[in-house]
Amino acid sequence: MKIEIRGAERLSFRERQVVALKEMGQSTDAIAKRLKLSPGTVATLYNRAKTKGYQVVMILEGDPLSLFDAGDDEPTEEVEEA
Repeated sequence: MKIEIRGAERLSFRERQVVALKEMGQSTDAIAKRLKLSPGTVATLYNRAKTKGYQVVMILEGDPLSLFDAGDDEPTEEVEEA
């Protein structure tokens, strides 16, 4: 699985850092400590990034959730002829 941040080109370098860490599940305090910023600054950067409209997209390769089993014999929808 890959995670892609679409619209990242609209974000500043610091906003991209904060967004990437936040979307990976890091807390505001953990991000602040790692980037040597105050928690308030991290919150401001994250909120500013959200207003710029980025999107986080998960890219699933193959069938990691086993949704499409190759041996699955689900009935197909039949079409009635008039």
